[in-house]
This record gives sequence, C-alpha cells and structure tokens, in this order.
Amino acid sequence: MCLPWCHTARETPPLPPCEAVPAMAPRPPLGPHLLLALLLSLPPPPTRARHFSAPNATFNHLALAPGPGTLYVGAVNRLFQLSPELRLQAVAVTGPVLDSPDCVPFRDPADCPHARLTDNANQLLLVSGRARELVACGQVRQGVCDKRRLDDVAHVLYQAEDPGDGQFVAANAPGVATVGLVVQAPDRDLLLVARGLAGKLSAGVPPLTVRQLAGPQPFSSEGLGRLVVGDLSDYNNSYVGAFAAGRSAYFVFRRRGARAQADYRSYAARVCLGDANLYSYVEVPLACRGQGLIQAAAVTPSTLLGAFAAGPGGAGAALCAFPLAQLDASMEHARRLCYTAGGRGPGGAEEATVEYGVTSRCAALPADSPESYPCGDEHTPSPIAGRQPLEAEPLLQLEQPISAVAGLQADGHTIAFLGDTQGQLHKVFLNGSHGHVYHSQQVGPRGSAISPDLLVDGNGSHVYVLTAQQVRPVPRMGGTGGQHTGTSLCTHCPCPSLPIQVDRVPVAACPEFPDCTSCLQARDPLCGWCVLQGRCTLKGQCGRAAQANQWLWSYEDSHCPHVQSLLPAYRPRQEQGQVTLSVPRLPTLAADEYFHCAFGDYDSLAHVEGPHVACVTPPQDQLPLNPPGTDHITLPLALMFEDVAVAATNFSFYDCSAVQALEVAAPCRACVGSIWRCHWCPQSSRCVYGEHCPEGEGTIYSAQEADVQVRGPGACPRVEGLAGPVLLPVGWKSRLALRVRNLQHFGSLPTSYHCWLELPGELQRLPASLEETSGDVGLISCQAQQLHPSVAQQELRVPIYVTRGKAQRLDNAHTLHVTLYDCAVGHPDCSRCQAANGSLGCVWCSHRQPACRYGPLCPPEAVELLCPSPRIDTIEPLTGPPEGGLALTIWGSNLGRDFTEVQDAVNVAGRPCSPEPSLYRTSARIVCVTSPAPNGTTGPIQVAIKNRPPGISTQHFTYQDPILLSLSPQWGPQAGGTQLTIHGQHLQTGGNISAFVGAQPCPIQEPVCPEAIVCHTMSQASPGEAVVRVVFGHAQRTLLTSPFQYTANPQLVAAEPSVSFRGGGRLIRVRGTGLDVVQQPLLSVWLAATAEVQAAGVEPRDPTPRTSCGGPAAAPQACIQLREGLLQCSTVCSINSSSLLLCQSPAVPDGVHPQRVFFTLDNVHVDFASANGGQDFQYQPNPRLAPLSREKPTRPYRLKPGNVLDVEGQGLNLGISKEEVRVHIGDGECLVKTLTLTHLYCEPPSRAPQPANGSSALPQFVVQMGNVRLALGPVQYETEPTLSAFPVEAQVGLGLGAAVLIAAVLLLTLMYRHKSKQALRDYQKVLVQLENLEIGVGDQCRKEFTDLMTEMTDLSSDLEASGIPFLDYHTYAERVFFPGHGGCPLQPALEGPGEEGRRAPVRQGLTQLSNLLNSKLFLLTLIHTLEEQPSFSQRDRCHVASLLSLALHGKLEYLTDILRTLLSDLAAHYVHKNPKLMLRRTETMVEKLLTNWLSICLYAFLKEVAGEPLYMLLRAIQYQVDKGPVDAVTGKAKRTLNDSRLLREDVEFRPLTLMVLAGPRAGGAAGGGAVQRVPARVLDTDTITQVKEKVLEQVYKGTPFSQRPSAHALDLEWRSGLAGHLTLSDEDLTSVTHNHWKRLNTLQHYKVPDGATVGLIPQLHNGGAVSQSLAQNCTLGENVPMLEDGEEGGVHLWHLVKGTEEPEGAKARRSSLRERERERARAKAIPEIYLTRLLSMKGTLQKFVDDTFQAILSVNRPVPIAIKYLFDFLDELAEKHGIEDPETLHIWKTNSLLLRFWVNALKNPQLIFDVRVSDNVDAILAVIAQTFIDSCTVSEHKVGRAHSYPEQDSPVNKLLYAREIPRYKQMVERYYSDIRQSSPASYQEMNSALAELSGNYTSAPHCLEALQELYNHIHRYYDQIISALEEDPVGQKMQLACRLQQVAALVENKVTDL
Repeated sequence: MCLPWCHTARETPPLPPCEAVPAMAPRPPLGPHLLLALLLSLPPPPTRARHFSAPNATFNHLALAPGPGTLYVGAVNRLFQLSPELRLQAVAVTGPVLDSPDCVPFRDPADCPHARLTDNANQLLLVSGRARELVACGQVRQGVCDKRRLDDVAHVLYQAEDPGDGQFVAANAPGVATVGLVVQAPDRDLLLVARGLAGKLSAGVPPLTVRQLAGPQPFSSEGLGRLVVGDLSDYNNSYVGAFAAGRSAYFVFRRRGARAQADYRSYAARVCLGDANLYSYVEVPLACRGQGLIQAAAVTPSTLLGAFAAGPGGAGAALCAFPLAQLDASMEHARRLCYTAGGRGPGGAEEATVEYGVTSRCAALPADSPESYPCGDEHTPSPIAGRQPLEAEPLLQLEQPISAVAGLQADGHTIAFLGDTQGQLHKVFLNGSHGHVYHSQQVGPRGSAISPDLLVDGNGSHVYVLTAQQVRPVPRMGGTGGQHTGTSLCTHCPCPSLPIQVDRVPVAACPEFPDCTSCLQARDPLCGWCVLQGRCTLKGQCGRAAQANQWLWSYEDSHCPHVQSLLPAYRPRQEQGQVTLSVPRLPTLAADEYFHCAFGDYDSLAHVEGPHVACVTPPQDQLPLNPPGTDHITLPLALMFEDVAVAATNFSFYDCSAVQALEVAAPCRACVGSIWRCHWCPQSSRCVYGEHCPEGEGTIYSAQEADVQVRGPGACPRVEGLAGPVLLPVGWKSRLALRVRNLQHFGSLPTSYHCWLELPGELQRLPASLEETSGDVGLISCQAQQLHPSVAQQELRVPIYVTRGKAQRLDNAHTLHVTLYDCAVGHPDCSRCQAANGSLGCVWCSHRQPACRYGPLCPPEAVELLCPSPRIDTIEPLTGPPEGGLALTIWGSNLGRDFTEVQDAVNVAGRPCSPEPSLYRTSARIVCVTSPAPNGTTGPIQVAIKNRPPGISTQHFTYQDPILLSLSPQWGPQAGGTQLTIHGQHLQTGGNISAFVGAQPCPIQEPVCPEAIVCHTMSQASPGEAVVRVVFGHAQRTLLTSPFQYTANPQLVAAEPSVSFRGGGRLIRVRGTGLDVVQQPLLSVWLAATAEVQAAGVEPRDPTPRTSCGGPAAAPQACIQLREGLLQCSTVCSINSSSLLLCQSPAVPDGVHPQRVFFTLDNVHVDFASANGGQDFQYQPNPRLAPLSREKPTRPYRLKPGNVLDVEGQGLNLGISKEEVRVHIGDGECLVKTLTLTHLYCEPPSRAPQPANGSSALPQFVVQMGNVRLALGPVQYETEPTLSAFPVEAQVGLGLGAAVLIAAVLLLTLMYRHKSKQALRDYQKVLVQLENLEIGVGDQCRKEFTDLMTEMTDLSSDLEASGIPFLDYHTYAERVFFPGHGGCPLQPALEGPGEEGRRAPVRQGLTQLSNLLNSKLFLLTLIHTLEEQPSFSQRDRCHVASLLSLALHGKLEYLTDILRTLLSDLAAHYVHKNPKLMLRRTETMVEKLLTNWLSICLYAFLKEVAGEPLYMLLRAIQYQVDKGPVDAVTGKAKRTLNDSRLLREDVEFRPLTLMVLAGPRAGGAAGGGAVQRVPARVLDTDTITQVKEKVLEQVYKGTPFSQRPSAHALDLEWRSGLAGHLTLSDEDLTSVTHNHWKRLNTLQHYKVPDGATVGLIPQLHNGGAVSQSLAQNCTLGENVPMLEDGEEGGVHLWHLVKGTEEPEGAKARRSSLRERERERARAKAIPEIYLTRLLSMKGTLQKFVDDTFQAILSVNRPVPIAIKYLFDFLDELAEKHGIEDPETLHIWKTNSLLLRFWVNALKNPQLIFDVRVSDNVDAILAVIAQTFIDSCTVSEHKVGRAHSYPEQDSPVNKLLYAREIPRYKQMVERYYSDIRQSSPASYQEMNSALAELSGNYTSAPHCLEALQELYNHIHRYYDQIISALEEDPVGQKMQLACRLQQVAALVENKVTDL
C-alpha cells in the first residue's frame, strides 16, 4: 500500500548537532524508517548489560507506557520507541527545524528573518493511557506539543499547524526544566504542566497550567486553570518533578521566598487531581535539616523522597523522606488558616498567605469551609503558600551530588534508587529513620550524570536509567541574588563527548548470588536465601517464605544453615558407621518429605531429631582411593533436600596402614602421633585402628587415648642418638655406638640388628649388636668399617638408621647422621692443611705424593711441620696510579695460614702493600692496597712469611699516570644515553675504573682500552656544562678543558609517512628540534614474536655490542630478543639537520604482530603516534606483483618501444607512494606514472637498456618498493627487422639486368613520369600517415590512460569530501518507474471552480481503491482485464504497472506475491510456444512490474557496491571526451567509442587553462570583493557554450547537477585588467560567414590566451540574476542547445567540420573530374584511418569497464537476496514445466536481471546519479551496454573484418570488444553458477527483507495522484472490469464489483445500481 508514503505531518530531515549547515540548505532527507534500519544494523549489546544508545544522539527524557511496558526516549531531533528489553521498535525525526526562540511559530521564513536551523531538544514526554497517545513537546516553535501513536511514534496523531500562544507548553530553552502529568478526570484527560521562565516570549506563559488533551484545540489552556503570577521575575520557579499520589498531584520545585526574601528555598505544591481550575493549589516549604536545596525527588505510595545538596558548594548530597501524611497535614494546616483565620496562627503570626503577587488574600470563611470545599472553589483564596517549612532529618549522606531519585515499595520495604552526577546508581534501603546504601554500580561512563527520569517498570523488576552530561549550573545551596552553584544535567548537549545511553538495571539481582553467604552479605533487602530451593530469591519467589527458617533475610540477623558439629569427626575407611550432624535452625519438612546425606556420590537417608541429623557412612568399596601421598580421603558431606544442599561440610575417612607407609624413618611415631586414632603393633610393625594387634603382642596406643599408659610417640621403640664421635675420617676403621630406648616391647626373643649408612649411590649395611640394656635404655654397637664414599667431598653428612630382624626399622627420635670428612679435599697446599680445624687431625704428609691426610694415615716421619715458600701465580691489575690506593689482588698458594702471617708481608715494586683482612682467603688470595710511588716505578710483587723464604712474582706491577685528553662528542641530550668516548693515555690503569659526567655516573662499556674509555651518559636535571672525571681506584683525573655540554632534549613534531610494507625500507621524514645532538637515532618496533620466529634463531643480545680494543665498532643488529618474548627490530636514522631525520622503516618478519613503534634518541624514547599527532604507525602486507609473462614467467616479455608497461598486483599502494617506487629494466629506469591498489604503470626507456649484471643476456624487470625487491622476468625490446646483407655477385648481376631493362623501358618511363610521381607522392603520403597512426595509437593510449588515472585519483579524493551524487530514493523511483515523463510524472490535477467540496469524497474513494488493491483476486482480475483490451497499448501497460508499483510500495511482500503469480502465468503461456522468448520484451504488465521490483530491491546494492565503479566509468568517459574537440553542430567527437559519432577529420586544437572567478561577487565589477580563482581546462576550439559547460562542470564539481546554474542562463565574460570586460557568445557580429556557412565563435576566434581570466555573469535578458537554488522540480536531463544544423535565413551553421550538405555554389566550383575523383578517394580512404582513435579510447577506458562489469557480476560480496530469490524462483518454474535446457534458463535469468535492469542502468546513469549525460557520453555508454548484451548471450560471438559496408559484417563497435566478450561471457556463466550454488533464500528471509525495504523507502510522493491515474485507466474500461468481477464466483462473494462501484460513486459521482 502507498499510504505509509503519504505523511500527514511534515518532518524536517535530521541533522547531526555538531555539523555546521547553512540555514537554507538542509541535508538530503534521511527518513525515520531509514534511520531505524541504520540503528537496527548496529551490533547488539551484550546480553547481561542491556542498554541502548544511538550514534550522534543526545537523550533528554524517558516515558514508560503502562501495560506492555514500552519505553519512549525523547532526544534531540529524535523520538525512539523501545521494547522493555531496549530493542528499537520505531524512531521519529523531530528536527532540526527553522526556528528562533524570539519568534512565534511561522510558516513563511520571511516572518522571522533571524530564524536558523535549530536542534529540537525534547522538553516533555508523557503517556496518556486512556487515549493510547504519546505527548511529546520540544523546545522549538515556542514549546508546542504533538500527539503520537503509542505503538508507532513515527505516526503523528496531532500537530498544530498554526498554534496560538495558548498552545505554547514547554520551555523554549534547553536549560529550563519542564515537568508534567497526565491526569484522568471523570470525563476527559487533562495535562498539568509546570515550567520555568525561558526567553522573552515565555513571559506570558504561567509556571503552572492545566491543558486539555482532546477537543478542537489540544494543549490549549483556554478556560482552564493557570497559576497566575504578578511578576515572573520574582517567582522564577525551577521545577524538579511532578507526581501523582492518591487524589492529588504534587509538584516539587525551587524558588525564592516571598518578595522580601532573596534566598532560594525548596517547595512542594499540591492540587486536587480533579481540580481543572487550580483552586486547590497549596504549597509549603521543605527543609532537610542542615542541607541545601532539593535537587531531585520521587514519590512512593506513602513518602516523598528528596535529594538535597549538601556539603561545601553542594559537592555532596543528603536524602530526606517526607511522609505524605505529614505533608498533606502541613498543607491542610496552611489551607485552614488561610480559609478561616486570615493566615494567622494561634500566636498571631502569619503562617499562611496568598503568594505570587495576586490580588487574592487569605479570608475568614466559616470554620467548616475546608471540609465543605476540600478542593477549593471560586470564592476560596488561592494560591496558598504556607510559611512553616516541613522539616525532616537526613536519612543518608553521600559524597557525590544526586541528580535522580526513584522509589519502590516491595514486600513492605521502601527502596530508594539514587543516581549521582558521576554515573553511579545507588540502591538504598530505608529502614526507619536511617538509610543504608547496600549496592552501588557504575551505569554510565564516569563523569556522565544520571538523568532525573529514573523509572521503575510496572512490575517493579527493573529500573530504566538515562545517562547524560553535566553542563548547566543550577542552585544547590541557598544563596542571594540568584547566585547559585552546582551542576545539573545537560538536557541538550549538541556535541556529546561522553556516550549517552539508556540502561535497564535489575531492581534486585538475587540470582547473581550463588550461595547463602553471598546472598546475605549483599544486604539486599529484597533478596533472601530460600533454604529448600537452595537459591537467592525474592520473598515472593520462595514458596514457604512465611514458615520459620525457610527464607533467610539478612536484616533479621539470620545465619546460613551450617553443620555446627560432627560426631565422630572422622572414621576409618574400613568401618561403616553412623555420623551425627548438628544443624541448628533446620527448616521443618512436611510428613512425606525427608532429608538425606550425600557423602560425595553416596547417598544415605537422614534421621532428624531436632537439630541433630544421623546418617550412615558409605562402605569401604564405595569410597574412592586415597590420593597419592596421603593417609585419608576427604569427601564433601551435604545435608540434602531433594537435589538442594541445605548445609555442607567435609568428612574424612582415614587409613592407618597408609599413615605407616608415609613416614619411613619413624613409622611408630607417625602412627600413634597422627590425628587419627591409630595404634602400633611393635612386633608385627603394623599400624592399626581400634584394638587389632595379634594376641599376645603388646600395643602402643594412639596419643589420643587417655586411659592407658603405653601411648603416644614416647612409648615407641627408637634410636635416641649417637653414643660415640660424630666425625669419621675417610679410610679409617671407625666404630659407631647408638643409644636406643623402649626395646622391651619386642619381647625377649633373640634377634639380629644392623646399622645402615646411606652413602651417595649406595646403602652400606653394618652388623650390629645390642650390648647393654638398663631398664628401657640400651646401646647398639655397629661393626668397625672403613668408609670410602664414591664422590670425594671435604665433609659428607651420612644418614644412619637401625633395623631389627629382617626389615623391622626402629624409629629415629630425630634425624640421625654422621659426618665423613676427607683431609685431602679442600686443602690443596700445606698452609690450608695446617689451617684446617684441629679436631679433624689433618697433617701435611710428604709420604709419596705430598698431600693433606688424616694423622694416623701418615707415617710419623713424613709429617711436615713447616710449609714451603709462598708461590705467586697471577696478579691483577698490572698497573696503578702513582697516588696508590689501588686494590691489588694476588693469587697463588701457601700464602699464609691466617691473616696475621701476611699482615706485613707484601711488597709491590719495592713499596709496601697493605692487605685487606675481609678479602683474604687462606693460602690462596691476598688483596692489598698499594702505597704511593713515583710515576714509572715498576717491579715484582713479593710475599715474605716469617721463617720461610719470600715468594716473588714473575709479573711486574707498574705505576703509571693516566691522562685525559679529549671527549667525543662534546654534547648530548640531558636525558642521557650519549655514547661518550674519553680519549687519553694510560687509561687502562687499575682494575676499578669509573667515570662521571658532573655528579652523574657514566657507566663504562667494556673493555677499557689504553687510549679510550667508552661510557653512556645518564640523565641530567637541566641543560648545562658538566665536567668529566675518571676515578682510577683512589686516584681521580678531571678533564677541565673540555666539559660535556648537556643540551635540551630533542623534540619531535612530525613524522611521515605513517605506513609501510612489512619489508620495511620506506623513507620516514622526521621533523623536530635539537636532532643533531643525538648520536645514533633509531627507529624501532616491538614485535610479539611467535614460536616460529623464536625458533628461527633470534637470541637475546646486547643491543649495542662492542668489539675489542682497536677493532671497528660492531653495527647494531637489525632484530634482537627482549624480555617476555618481545622482539625489537631497528634501523639507524641519518641526521640530515638539526630539524630533520631520515629513517627507514624497520623490516617486520611475517607472523609477528607490531606492538609499539618508537624513536630512540639516545635516552629519549618517543612513540611514533606522539610524534605524528596521535596517528600510529601501520604495517601493511608486502605487495604482490604478477610476472610480466603470465603464461610462462621465465619467457621474455616482448616490449614495443614507447609502450607504457602495465603491471598487475595486489596491495601495491598500501604502504608506498608512486614517487618512492623504483622500477628498473636492466640498468635503465622505468618511470612510474601511476600507482593504484592493483596496477603499476611505468614508462620504460625508449631504447633497450643493458642487463644490470653480465649473468643474463636480457635485462630484468625489477620493482623496488623500499626493501621489497620483486623481479618479474626478463624484457625483450622489439626492433624493426633489418634487411639481410645482399651478396655482391647478385648485386652485379642484378645491376646488368637492370641496365638492359632500363634501356628497354626508358621511353615508357619518360611518358608516365609525371603521372607516376604524382601517384607515388599521394601513396607515400597515405603510407606515412598510416604508419604514424599505427605507431602513435599505442603510445597515445598508454599516455592517455596514465593521465586519466591521475585524474581519477584526484576525483576519488574529491568524492571523499562531496560523495557520489546519488539521486535520493524519491527521484530514483520516479525516473525508473516513469521513464521519459520528465521530473514530475504525477502532477495533482488543477481544481476548477466549485470543486473544493469534491476533494473529501474523492480522497475517500481513492483510499477505498487503495484498500481494494489489497485483494489479490481484484488486482489479478484488473490486470488480466486491462491486458485483454485491444486499445490498451504497450505504453498504457507500462504506465499502469508503474502506478501499481507505486501504490503497493508499502506492501512489497504483497507485490512480490502478485509478481510470482503473474510470472507463473507468463511461463505457462510461453512454455507452449517458445520458452526462450519469455521476458524478452516488455509486452505485458508483469515485465514492467519485474523491472520496478528489481529497481526497488537493488537500490541499496547500487549505492553500496555497483554505484561507485559505474560513476567512475561515467566520469572517465566525460573526462576523455572533453579532452578532445567535439563538434557542437554535428555532435561528432575526436574521442569516442561509437564510430557513428567519430570526428573523422584531423582538427588542430590547443588545451587552455582559464582562471574562472568564483564566489559571491564573481559576477560583479572587478575588485568588488575577494573571490576565488578556479582553474578550468578547456580547448581553444570549444564554442562559448561548450566552454560554459566545462567551466560549470569544474567549478561545481562537488555539486549535484540539479543544483548547478544553467549554462544558458549565464554569459561568459573575458576580463583583462581593471576595465577590460568582453562578453563572449556563440554568435555575434564578429562571427565569420562565408558562402552561406556561418562558423560558431570559439575561444580561438576571440584569441583568448592561456591563463586568461573569465567570469560567469547572469544574462541580462534573464533578469540579471543567476538562480543558485535547486533546479526546478519538473526538469530532468539537460537543456538541448540551440546549435543545430539548421538554416537561419539560408545560412548554415558549422563548427569544426561542415555538414554533408553543401551549397550548390560550392558544388559548381569543382574544377574538373580529376579533382572530384581525388576528393572522393580522400573522403573514402582517409577517414578510415581515424578509426584507430576508437582503439585508443577503448584501451584508455578498459580498466573502468572491467571494474564496472566486475561489480555487477561478482559474488565476492553477498549477492542481494532479491536476485537469489528471483533466480531460485526461475529455477522452480523451469523444474515445474520440465524445462531441462540450460540455455533456456540462462536466457530467462539474463532477460530478467541483466538485460532488464543492468543494461538500463549502464545506458542511463541519470536514473541513478544527479548528473548531466551529453550525447557523446550517451553514445559511448550505448557501445558499452551493447558489449554487456553480447556478453550475456549464449550464441557464439562471431565478428568479421570491418569494411566500408557495416551491413555485411559485424559493425566496428562490436569489433572493439571482440577479444573481451568471451571473458565477459565466462564471468556471466560463473555469476549464474555461484548464485545457484549459494544457500537458498527462504521465503521468510525474503519477506523480512521486503518488509525492511517497505519501511526504509516511505517518502514517495503523489500517492493520491497515482491512485487517481490508476482510476482513470479503470474508468476507460469500467464496464469490462465490472463484468469480469461479476462473472467470477469468488469475486461475487467478496462483492468486489460492488466495492468498485462505491469507489466510482465517490471519485466521479458516478450513479450506480447500489
């Protein structure tokens, strides 16, 4: 149906608030349904955090509909309708509109000169439940309101066309609050509105009004109550909220007090709900003790909740509660005093008064007046204000200001929801006189306040929260003079910086608490633990909540059910027994219900007695095995009700035998000392539970047994310790004795004992005997044995234990071990041997090989008492400063037994050296501090120990003086990191060298060389000089002559480009300051290395390695491994100047992800994004190029000199520009002309270059893109064939023969000499011309294409700003549906006099006709009947089909069903004739319906996919045509694809660039103001009209054609100097006329030079002004110029060439037959040469043709569902009718889609774009469209040679694309095949898509006109249609004929038989 297309209210197109838009130039309309589709396409929000937001939308208010719970959001310029789950259902557009707050609503913009496009913020949003209406009031048009349907907010029910001032409702300023209520009176709904003062026009609007919602003037307050105010400036009320409770309405606001009081106070006002006159108005002050002004309020059934500002400056908030009963009592007290006591209280003070400056005063009415007039009357005082405030104590204090309050009463509890200004929602439990915040959550982004519209849904389960911004100040604390502090919500923020959204927050999140503890700890008053359900629930969700211990509430001090105790606490796993659980407060079950116990997976029935529950443990075979390494298994024990765990704990089952196995060293102690009740059987060595030792065997009981003596670990048989020495020498027989206890438990039976030593790698057993016992103590002796461990160690601790009998191990009371020591280990020399511990008995033994041995093992005579002389092996360092103080290390042996022996024993080069005691190592190392000595002193080191000869070193130590000479560099950044080299002499002095720059250390990089020290500077606090010093031990050297200069850190300000290929190598220009102080700048990238890259061998290394002294410095590595798997790749930048670095992008290996790109400037690290204005560096995949020879890459590519090379690839320009690409052919360069994403075009050298290396014979084609080098194969230049050498003999013979022949024919030669010369001259001229053309066409084609690609690149950048000029859907549909009808196919008929009264019946009749079209039977009967009429022409069929498409556009599903039915009938018709002819032509209405249906369904595909390549093709054609001359008279052009439009003469022309004056004053006098000069390309052969068209095309290149001025309304004026103005025209007095031929004037005629200045001025006869507005609505296409090959008084016009008709005089002057023959031959032969221009044009445009065909025939994107649906339906038809011929199906699909829709789009781009299509462009498009048609046919494409007679062979146009057509045919076949193989489009998916389309495009015009036109066709065949309807039996039942007669009676007053 078309009805949704016809809007009853005009809606202004939307505009983003931040966009600057001219006042009279709104954006193209974006309908609400299209906006809805865009919003629905946004990604869905997460399921848990349900919220709704819209891009570029600012929300103002929320409203909730009762019943279904639909939510309405009022926003700036929008109204949104949401489901309860916040899913978008509908959207309405409300602005921006042309408006001014200083103007009353106007129709004519002239009535308000300063009106501007104004955003419409929603000020009031209310729901009228009785009328099912939504009331929405905006700020524009003085706050008028409209009414909308609740089920569709886009449907406007009422909107005042010309509102009066009584209908101004809301405040017209966004910062002034408006609140309201819809009140249900007994007979009608009323609207109560309260608002503040806003704007000068709002002074007459009272702050509180009663308005009607129904009636003739909705929203009017005429005849209803108003709060009359004497002086609004004294009573500027600021309203917080409006609420209804009981029979009253309450308003909460802030205002000043009485006139004498300047302080602001908080108030609550009340009126009766049924009081339409506000007689009952009473207000009283509210006070929250000690707090500021009220900021937000809400009402529960019994309480008014108010949030007040608190703290200094209102930075906090306080919550106060005012019981409504107290509030009403306070108001009643004030009303009674004002009614009966003149407002005076008992004490005589004024306690009530009449406020707002009115004349009424408090009265003294009868005492029963308050009861007699509970809602006041005309004679009662009003408005009444109480003086005594109603005070309340704060329930709660918060640190953040509160901006929203909502209340809820549930389960007898009062809950408050507080939203603060930081986006947090606080849930508060009001418990008596206190409030408790039990939950806070961040709802909106931090810093975004929560809007006052905080709504609780109807069932109290969710809160709707709206977050907004804080911008406007509002009063928070009391003040004077209107000065207020604090912030409130931004109700209209035009450019939101924070997301604004609506959230749906659960009131109680009970299910989020998984267990009882978390449920009760949450302290949510609405949640409790339902014990028998085992979940956290609302009280109403727990079925037994009323019973004791069933529903636990945290505020009743309830504890979760728990197992208080277990008896027993554990059991042995071998026994099955009973366990008793103590569970206090166990809920009571019904008689047929029971608890059960779950031990893991084992269940047993529970017996309950009070709080005690008894359960039976599982048998042993039901228990799982103990975990390895444990002696028990612990299972969860749960007391269950059904499958709910009421209480749970853990229960353990132990295994005594496992206890013994876990402690090998002391099994008895472990058994009886464990926490389990285990006992030890000593004779059988078993750990048992209970009393299960064998009979006759004693038992050692568990330590837990209290009534026995033999218990616990103290009673276990055990080894107490060693009775002999602990130290045992290796190799000496030693005897061990061990003390034992409690062996009496084994009885008196004899047995054997063994001692066991656990030596490394072996277990050594020693026989032992029990030697003596005394009571329970005994001694065991182990047999003496030499012990030799397998590994020599100085000391070895060896564990020892004792066994009894075969394997019965005695407990070790503690860890027992002996220590084996070996004197030979660790004592390599005599001194260290003698220094060993004396208790070891070690001596230096010279027997055999000298060594340190145990004393008894050395013969007495071999014991050495005096050690040999000291031996010095090495010393370091070998040099030191003369000042001494150097720590010298001496390594050797026999260097003393202790420090006292060497204290004064060391000399260095004859000078004493003082040893350091802390660094002395016995006998092995001496560290001493050198004494001062003269420079150059050298000598050995001597160690002299008393009683022994001194030891002298072979190395000599030298005292040398280190000297510092210079620095390099001498400056560096204060951040440090400079690699500083200190040059000098003898710098390798000492071993402890450190460097300092100023006070900062400079870490030295090893090694230190004799002449250089390298260190890295540290950071310095500020720039300046710093002295360099080096410390050599205690000596210091300072370089005073060359201080180091710390400079300011380098700064980076720009880095470009910011993208590179992964191969790297792209030059990055980095600009900044102070860059020359950096020593080695790096560009680095951090990569997250994958396992593959790490496995490739990149190892962690020092990023700055150094070589040895004298060697060259190592270059930094390209990539190094960092910590945590990071890989750093770097390149060194070159320093161009102090402000420029040149860096190459680092190469990035494949498979890694760049994490950070940064510059390293010594110690300064700068991220690339910081240096580039926030744009980070991006890596793109390396480009891929195809080999030049596709078939065989190794085969040479044959290149003609002069050709432009086209190389195809992928991603070519993603990381580089064409200027950076280097292409080489051998040693020559191929100049890159154009670089696109997929093509590289370069111009090769004119001559064949040489190979770059001698390895190959042919030059290689190499492309270098940064580091990426791509070799694409060899190139072979084609050369002209040279004649082979002619043999000399043959030349001689030929010469003789030629002489004879010449003599014979000499006479003939002389006779024809003249004629031959003339013929040869003509022939050679033709050959030269042909040769030149053949050579030039290829070169011209390539150069033209390169130029065109450059132009198209510029065009693409222009399109990014202006966009492709697509027609809006409105115009597109009109042009497609009604081609050839101009711009206004459906115009409303002009009404004659007296016909105004007929308008309503006609509209009613057309509406009934629209409804009648919904009957499928009627519609099909109508179509068939019309098509059967002989006089119903093909034009009529197309027209009616388009009218039906328009009428049914709102129901595309229904139209699609009709189309399926008609196509099925058509297929059945053609199957019996020739199926291949179906859909070939438009013979019936179904073909046109199919065309329109496809046009509707594919509009989005055109805009998103196919439109761009088609538009680029169109612009490329236009650009090429304009580059060559075009004859303005004949229409022929030099550059074309159509041979019939080819200019077959060689016209000389010259391109010119004109400077066009453009701007507001371009048409004025010179110097009349600043204008822009726009360059425009033209030709000197262009006519003046052609120049104007080209100038307009280039000046207005970003403007749609319909919005440009017409070339025929402008004159072209040539301006030279200040006064030189010349108006140019096609014809004037200077036009050249010769022999009845007048030539049109051109720029060449006027001699306009290159660079001339021109201007476009209005033609004087057109009124002197150029219309800059939109083109007329009813114009389509272009104005045809008057330049025709016509006669003007016998004069013919011509431009470039004269027409074929020549004047008779010219024909008569042909001088002779010879001249006529020559002219005829030239006319026949020469023009054919210019057909090569077609090839040049075709080659230039080829890429754009390919791109267009690819976009149409590609399935890389999802195919539109309509195409899939149509093709599937055609497949069904073929299968249904048994058609198996694939050719027939191919023809059907081609005829239905490609030829019916796409060919039309190719030939007529003006149907899609707002462009001008000239005749030449149209002719070229016709050739391309014909190529597309040929590609769709299934027959072979055969072409022949093009002759002069095109009727005999294929025309020239088909020859052009003969090579491409087979490829295009394959594309078509593949297109059909891919669509057929894709998943089928279901009926539901198609219907869903059609429904979306019906909603998207709802702005089509002239619905009634379309129905009127359709009725006119019905009227022509009225009788036939009535007869057809009456003959159909179903139609008779449906009374279709009767309904049509009713339509006729209404539309044309036709008298019927009704």
